[in-house]
Amino acid sequence: MSDPEEPVDLSKEEQPPGVPEPVPAWKAIMQGLGPAGLALRIGSPLLALLISLVITMILLRITGADPFSSVQSMIDYGTSENSIVDIVNRATRYYLSAVAVAIGFRMALLNIGVDGQYRLAAFLAAVLGGALTLPAPFGQLLVIVAAMVVGGLWAAIAGVLKVTRGVSEVLSTIMLNAIATGVIAYLLNDQRLAELRPGSNNVATPKIPEDGRVGSLNGFLSAVGIDLPGEVYGLLPLAIVVGVVFWVVINHTRFGFDLRVSGLSTSAAQASGVNARRMIVYTMVASGALAGLIGMPELLGASHEYSLNFPPGLGFTGITIALLGRNHPAGIALAALLFAFLDQTSDILQEVDVPKEIVGVMQGVVVLTVVIVYELVRRWEIRLQQRTVAVELATGHDLAGEATGTTGSAS
Repeated sequence: MSDPEEPVDLSKEEQPPGVPEPVPAWKAIMQGLGPAGLALRIGSPLLALLISLVITMILLRITGADPFSSVQSMIDYGTSENSIVDIVNRATRYYLSAVAVAIGFRMALLNIGVDGQYRLAAFLAAVLGGALTLPAPFGQLLVIVAAMVVGGLWAAIAGVLKVTRGVSEVLSTIMLNAIATGVIAYLLNDQRLAELRPGSNNVATPKIPEDGRVGSLNGFLSAVGIDLPGEVYGLLPLAIVVGVVFWVVINHTRFGFDLRVSGLSTSAAQASGVNARRMIVYTMVASGALAGLIGMPELLGASHEYSLNFPPGLGFTGITIALLGRNHPAGIALAALLFAFLDQTSDILQEVDVPKEIVGVMQGVVVLTVVIVYELVRRWEIRLQQRTVAVELATGHDLAGEATGTTGSAS
């Protein structure tokens, strides 16, 4: 009996021997599958970005603006020292969010709940950090670990529902986002876990004491000759470590192999001795735990409290950045910097009579263009591989081996 979760692909029977079974397009997009050749891996995103730039300039012309002067204004403003600091800080949050999403993507799980997971984790971690005074670094570690635990447990609910009741993680995480919003709204009250800020209508958790905060990286940057006017998040190195660990775990550990196999085919995973149901829960917990880190750079390095002004919507931004970065740490980093640059420079567009909302359109165009180009190139490579295998079967020649000079002599 066929697995109900695996769509039936009648084209599999038509595949020549030696050709891998085709991966459905939606799985290929989520898991970041793309061109195998190095030239195509580099050329595809460059082509996609060039196409998206042309489309963007056409859109700017439609709005009545001069596309060249608008783009030049964005570049001039985005490369100023003040903007560079803001871009790096935004990109740090975006990067952590995208990596949290990418873990689920590598197993074909769409964790829509990253937004609720990081906000609930940041709120409860802020409450804990404001209530306790511990010497450094124990105070910082306590807040960070608490945030990861809260995020992981909140995401685990969706994983358990999926494997025990068959509830789609998309539906459950959307509902959990709404529940998290309601819980935070209820507790963020001066009669419960927050306090009213004098002279304003803003409510916030108690301030995290000095020993529990993380200083900026400006001291280190100044020591190496880089002087910036603003403060760079002190947890920027944490984001770099997260990216390295993510790459190592996914590509060089048994857990990463089990995760990827389970995402490609549940039946293949079971045949390999992998408990796919358990991997779903583990993956959701790992995604949620990383989601708990998203708010830490802002909480420990800038605001030192959770208030009504805490950055919203980072989880949804992470989805688009993970897609744009193809679930690869380096690609996600570049995509996070690009999105941070576009967000930072949106205000300057108003000075050249361009609505700042055009930036959202630009971001969407970039993501769609990259996804479409990668998928088209991937399908082209698959067809090329199929033709090569078909010719080899018909002629009895190893074309790939002849091209590389490694064909062995016939026995």
